[in-house]
Amino acid sequence: MKKSLAIVCCLLCLSLAAEAQHRHVERRVVATESVRQDTIVNAADSSRMLIGTAVTPEIDYTQWRPDPMKAVWLGALVPGLGQIYNRSYWKLPIVYGGFMGCAYAISWNSERYSVYKEAYRDLYIDRQNNAVSDDPSRSYNQILREGYTIERMGGVETYTSTLQNWQDTYHRYRDISIAVTALYYALTLIDAFVDAQLFDFDVSDNLVMNVSPQLYYDPQYQQRTAEVRLAITF
Repeated sequence: MKKSLAIVCCLLCLSLAAEAQHRHVERRVVATESVRQDTIVNAADSSRMLIGTAVTPEIDYTQWRPDPMKAVWLGALVPGLGQIYNRSYWKLPIVYGGFMGCAYAISWNSERYSVYKEAYRDLYIDRQNNAVSDDPSRSYNQILREGYTIERMGGVETYTSTLQNWQDTYHRYRDISIAVTALYYALTLIDAFVDAQLFDFDVSDNLVMNVSPQLYYDPQYQQRTAEVRLAITF
């Protein structure tokens, strides 16, 4: 009877120990699984956050800022369009006024160059053929001022040189006008680029200027001199 009771007690103790060990293993498995699931969830949340950041970055739309390169390309496509893109509408009269002045200079110098070129060519041909005349229909007589003749201009040879000089002068003026127009065109692009770059540049209206005396020590001559210091604070 005692042996049977002892065996039963041993079996009961072994059963309880086995049950405790089994539950301990289950708790470890459950804890491990829970940690793994939490890690997966956190990783998924992090991935979603990263993906969301990459796809839809946070942009401050409260203030519009122009793109400098876009302003340049628009200004290159249509003069003045870069200033319109930068919302600098007050610059448009300056831009288009400058282009109108350049266009007028090119047109005027080109016209005068054509007139003197034709007159010089006709006079040169008539000189070669000994056919220089006072016919008003000839181009070199049409550009003479009222009351002037070829003889009064110094003769055929002198008048020919005068026409050639005026032809070369207006030809040079026309080329200069074209160069100035190209330079002005480049300046409008530079203005559009710089204006876009400095669009949101903060410049305070408070400008302070301080003037104060100071002593300057010259180590070379070992002497001090009195100076006035000017400090400007933006």
